[in-house]
Amino acid sequence: MTHLPLSLTTMLALALAAPLHAAEKARVCWLSDLDLTKVQQSCGTWKPAVKDKTCNDKPLTIADKTFERGFQTTFFGEGYSVFELNLKPGVQKFLASVGVNDQVDFIDPVEFFVYGDNELLWFSGKMQIKDAAKPVDVSLVGKKRLLLLVKTINPGGGGNGDWADARITLDSGKTADLVSFPPPEPAEILTPKPGPEPKITGARVFGVRPGNPFFFKIPATGTAPLTFGAKGLPDGLKVDAKTGVITGSISKTGDYPVTLTATNAKGKTIKPLKIVVGEKLALTPPMGWASYNCWNCEVTEQRMRAIAEAFVKTDLINHGWTYMNIDDGWQARVDKGRAGEARKSPNFSLEPNDRFPDMKGLCDYVHGLGLKIGIYSTPWKISYGGYTGGSGNDAKGTIDNEGQNGKVTFEEQDAKQWAAWGFDSMKYDWRPNDVPNTKRMSEALRKCGRDILLTLSNSADLGQADKWAELAQFWRTTGDITDTWWSMSGIGFAQDPWKKFAGPGHWNDPDMLVVGHVGWGKPRPTYLTPNEQYTHISLWCLLSAPLLLGCDLSQADEFTLNLLNNDEVLEVDQDPLGSAASRISSKDGMEVWAKDMEDGSKAVGLFNRTLFPAKISVKWSDLGLTGPQKVRDLWRQKDLGISKDQFEVVIPRHGCMLVRVRPAR
Repeated sequence: MTHLPLSLTTMLALALAAPLHAAEKARVCWLSDLDLTKVQQSCGTWKPAVKDKTCNDKPLTIADKTFERGFQTTFFGEGYSVFELNLKPGVQKFLASVGVNDQVDFIDPVEFFVYGDNELLWFSGKMQIKDAAKPVDVSLVGKKRLLLLVKTINPGGGGNGDWADARITLDSGKTADLVSFPPPEPAEILTPKPGPEPKITGARVFGVRPGNPFFFKIPATGTAPLTFGAKGLPDGLKVDAKTGVITGSISKTGDYPVTLTATNAKGKTIKPLKIVVGEKLALTPPMGWASYNCWNCEVTEQRMRAIAEAFVKTDLINHGWTYMNIDDGWQARVDKGRAGEARKSPNFSLEPNDRFPDMKGLCDYVHGLGLKIGIYSTPWKISYGGYTGGSGNDAKGTIDNEGQNGKVTFEEQDAKQWAAWGFDSMKYDWRPNDVPNTKRMSEALRKCGRDILLTLSNSADLGQADKWAELAQFWRTTGDITDTWWSMSGIGFAQDPWKKFAGPGHWNDPDMLVVGHVGWGKPRPTYLTPNEQYTHISLWCLLSAPLLLGCDLSQADEFTLNLLNNDEVLEVDQDPLGSAASRISSKDGMEVWAKDMEDGSKAVGLFNRTLFPAKISVKWSDLGLTGPQKVRDLWRQKDLGISKDQFEVVIPRHGCMLVRVRPAR
């Protein structure tokens, strides 16, 4: 046998092997080679997935075995992560080794799931740290979508999961293309446009303290111009027929029934309003806007004026949206390490920085548009954003960076100044909230001669909720919300324990609405999908929560406005009874919540918290109802007919149905 030279033999072997090696490589798609920014996890972008490493840039190690390829997901809060792929014809299998990494931030047990076209293909069962990796080998033939899910077993817990050696095998020449999770959803506009006929919207009850300035704008839709009236106004009040603004003051306590009217070329409409003169303010949850989620601490007087104008331009003012709130950043800036006299006004009240040259003028401008305006402070010496707070080391307000709480507080000076400028609301922001600071500010606002709402932030203690209800108009039940499904749903669906503390004059606040353009200084479209945004608004209304926007209204599109101007949905939030919804049922990610309404009807939300479309039903007996019931779809403002003993509907992933149920007569 003739032997070829070694170099030629080697070259021939390489030449013959090359096509086979290329073909084999083309038949494997390693998931860690894909765009891992598309891995969605409940920690958001805090610890994104990293190619072939853990989120802390360490080796993928499961039970002391190291894997060269793959990725790790990390999660907390709602406690899961998702990676989703579109599949083309030619896919064969999904293969991986899964488990909990040896080097972890969260050690709660987790479960791994593999879905193909909404069908569960593989389930790991409970896995903990130091459990050996479990092999995954499932067929994807004929499947169009692959979904990889890891979730913690403990509600509200945190965890991590390694998808080690995760790969898809394919026929030669085929590829698996990544799609962004969640899959695209149409931004379907459900709210019908208001008609040309006049219609008065908004709350049906309004509270004011005796002798304080009264300010209420009649919100109404219909073709302009509108002419307004108010029959039965108590002495001391008058209505502007052109603007619909009622002003004045009432000295005598009591309930005053008033009939509001609005007239245009298409007709006339009336609506009752009960004016309650007493100690309680905010008899329905306040509706408005605050600057933080849009601009962080970079708020200015000019930006506030522009947002106020946008409330008028977008017509939100005529659907009950009222308060324009300045968050942190209006006060004097405190540089790091600075010590000195932070308060230099004659009465040692807080002063604005140069971004707010005319506070009184700003308040007058906002009131002139028919809106109200709020301001921000903290009992700390220095705010979260590094601005002057409500206390100091001495009577001159001297501050330093030693500790958070000053020895001397300035509630009365600040409250009198805010009243003189014309503010209508004040956010008091610190953690943990405490009763002594809250009580001092509550009393100072009560004595300032103007109705100024007191709102507490953040993470109020449930164990002291009775005190918050006594001293404040609303209080944050949670930390800061972000515009992810895990944050929004994790907060919203955890509000049931707070229910009994909600009512006229005192409201639970699950934080702001994260729809539209948000971004905390760099506005961009919300990360919530359209379905998730409908869930967000529906759930907050059922909870009787304050509705505070944080988006840049100058960029509000038709879909966002349709979320905010549906009067039948907003009526659920603004119902005078003031009852918050209760969770009626929760099973396999499907939940039903219901709220009692003043007229005896019930507002019912059916929610799908799962990743796939699902059928959800509610029995009338579970709501304490008997006999056939009329069902109305509130988002579409459409009657759905009469149901004998239950209501059932298919709801898309992370979506909802909000209905109002009345006895059929």
